[in-house]
Amino acid sequence: MELESVPGVGAKTAAALRELDDPEGALRDGDVASLARAPGISEGRAARIARGAIRAEHDDPGGFAATSRAREIHEAALGLLTERTVTDYAAKRLETIYPSGVRSRIEEVRAFAEAAMERDPDEAVAEALESVEPLAEPGDVRVRDRCLATRDAERYADAQAAIPEVSVEVVDDARQLAELARSYSTVVALDEAFAGVDVDGDVRVEPDALAEPASVVPERVLTFFARNRDRIRAAAEVHRVAGLDAPCDLDALLSALDQLDDDGSVRGDDELDRLATAVDDLDAAVSTAESVANDHLREAIEEQDVTIEGTDLLSLVERGAGVDSLLQRELADEYAAAVEKARDHLVDALELRDTEATARRAFPDEPTYPVERDESVVSRLREELTAARDRRATRRKRGLADDLAEMRTDAETLVDAALELDVELAVARFAADFDCTMPELTDDGGFAIEGGRSPLLDVPFEAVEPVDYAVDGVTVLSGVNSGGKTSTLDLVALVTTLAHMGLPVPADAARVGRVSELHYHAKTQGTLDAGAFEATLREFGGLVTDVSADRPVMVLVDELESITEPGAAATIVAGILESLTEREATAVFVSHLAEDIRDAADADLAIDGIEAEGLVDGELRVNRSPVKGKLARSTPELIVEKLAEDDGSDDGFYGDLLSKFD
Repeated sequence: MELESVPGVGAKTAAALRELDDPEGALRDGDVASLARAPGISEGRAARIARGAIRAEHDDPGGFAATSRAREIHEAALGLLTERTVTDYAAKRLETIYPSGVRSRIEEVRAFAEAAMERDPDEAVAEALESVEPLAEPGDVRVRDRCLATRDAERYADAQAAIPEVSVEVVDDARQLAELARSYSTVVALDEAFAGVDVDGDVRVEPDALAEPASVVPERVLTFFARNRDRIRAAAEVHRVAGLDAPCDLDALLSALDQLDDDGSVRGDDELDRLATAVDDLDAAVSTAESVANDHLREAIEEQDVTIEGTDLLSLVERGAGVDSLLQRELADEYAAAVEKARDHLVDALELRDTEATARRAFPDEPTYPVERDESVVSRLREELTAARDRRATRRKRGLADDLAEMRTDAETLVDAALELDVELAVARFAADFDCTMPELTDDGGFAIEGGRSPLLDVPFEAVEPVDYAVDGVTVLSGVNSGGKTSTLDLVALVTTLAHMGLPVPADAARVGRVSELHYHAKTQGTLDAGAFEATLREFGGLVTDVSADRPVMVLVDELESITEPGAAATIVAGILESLTEREATAVFVSHLAEDIRDAADADLAIDGIEAEGLVDGELRVNRSPVKGKLARSTPELIVEKLAEDDGSDDGFYGDLLSKFD
């Protein structure tokens, strides 16, 4: 699939999609999670791109919902599904499921929906899904303790593109390489020409480093897993609770994640922890060691009786000697003991090993009071400890990054599968909540609904009365006011829309003829002016003209007579229905002028009726399922009939009035 051939994908978006491992596969599968991993592509935009790709794949021209009311029905159907999702991703993913007149697309979704209906919408799974989100790619990783070095300008550009997390430097010779080694803890030389060069510092010659960026910047892998740790753990829990087959050993994956801190550093390494603590506590430990030495020396001086003969004192003064000479002469052993205590404290407090010799030189042998550190030695000790810590951390990072890098694809698959499960469970909940079944999709036109109940009504679904209704061809639907004509049209539109989305429908059974477009015209409030009336007629004129065997349509119209005077309306509706009949369209026109329309038509039009069974305690009792070939009586006729019955006379006022309806 050529990326830029997909509707909505320009050169910039195509370039972003090419950053993915398999953008064509993601487009073909409608994989919103994968598409949203492309730089700058949000989930909502990924869903729109996926829809465009699906239409291109199935050569689908779109436009199934051809009127505003048809689009409202589609949005309502989609809303019923998305409100049953747990994750935002699943709601966006469901937006890639749209009504289509192309059988291959419908069958594709039907296969998905049939499998989804087998899922158990367990509340424990829904709870586990609450913490699952698409994986995020961290874009702020920067590593300042190492750099790449090369002699080649072209490789310099390649290195910047391949490993942007570290600095890249151009060097000409070993001398410049050595200078870099003094500035960075690790230098990775990309040129084979540097092999065998002897310079101080951690300099590694790795000509293949650009092909294995994780070896240079393990932080890239570690930060990815650290940022997504909770999402991966949640996805693993979803797999366990739902009994899904995991793409990897979950215990091994979770164990590796447990070795990561929130910032991507490695934990669970005692030696690394020792070195890190030593670096952090060095200054405090040196200060305490000084105090230990000085406390010991102070006590020794306080307890010592020092006698200096006059000639000795005069000699010391003449030589300009101070207290240091006095300490060396009279308290040399006590000073040595004090310094040894300081050294022992420093080594023990920081648990020093390889750097112990350097640490012991931090307090000099020459007597002084107070005892003071050798700042240059302390700085050297800090450098040695820091280098040891960083080397240990890098080794551990590399090892863990190598392990996690091998699991990345599996982790992505794990999370994607959990998110897709939410999509399936939304369909399963929808089917269960509204007692749905998969409809039969035919190429013969018409529809037949058995036990259909609309979830769009403003009453609890359990209270909705089931409706049976079937139409083949064109018919006029008559019925009493508030008898359910509009809700019947809504049910037909909803069942038709869901069937063309490839989804189950709220009915005991349903047969739906495949059409290219659904034209649903809702009731107009009030008579239209001349311009609006003309526009409406033009719309129907274009519709009737374009209907063909290759472009079958379903037309649902609610009281078209409301757009003009009743007498003219009957003639206009009759003409429209005759034209639709000639073109073998499927159409249901709700009208209170059914008898007038039939009289005005040259063709034999079918009329169905929603029958009122009568008035009970002032309330209209209705059989909600339309009766075939039945012109329903109006509400006024029922009221007059009741009054005549109450009057008890066939030739009274009410009886005479009732006879006018015959």
